[in-house]
Amino acid sequence: MTAFVGVKKTVSVTELLQLIDKLAIQPSYYFCRWSHQVSENWETVPEEKHFPMLEGQMFNEEWELRWKRKPKDNYELLLLSIAPTELDFIKIGETWETQQRDAYLLSPTDRRFPKHLPQPKNDISQRYFIDKNTATVHFVALTIKK
Repeated sequence: MTAFVGVKKTVSVTELLQLIDKLAIQPSYYFCRWSHQVSENWETVPEEKHFPMLEGQMFNEEWELRWKRKPKDNYELLLLSIAPTELDFIKIGETWETQQRDAYLLSPTDRRFPKHLPQPKNDISQRYFIDKNTATVHFVALTIKK
C-alpha cells in the first residue's frame, strides 16, 4: 500500500469541484462547513451553489481530500491517500505508513456539536498517517471500511 500526502496551494471552486468528481468512487462521503451550519447529508456532493464555504472534506476508502477557503474565493487542498496518484499535488514527506482504526462517532444529539449534524455512518473508520522515521502520527484521515 502506497501512502501519499500532498498539498495544492490555490485552486478555484471550479477546479476543486472537478477534482472532487475525479476522486469520487462509491461510496464517498462529504462534509462541508459554513460559518452558520454544517452539511446535513454525508452523501450530498458539493456543487457550485454551495460555495463559498469555510472548509470541507470528502473521503472514501482510498482518499481523503480536505479544502480550506483562502482569499479571493480560492481553496487550499490537502490530499491523504493510500492509492497511487498522478494528480498535480506537492508531495509532503517520503516515508509514510498507515494504520487503519475504528472510528467512534458521537451521537448527533450530543450537545457539544452543532444541531443537524448528520447521522453517523457505521462504515467509517480512521486512517493514521505515520512518519516511519519518527513514528509520529501527523494526520488522521476519515475513511470507509472495505
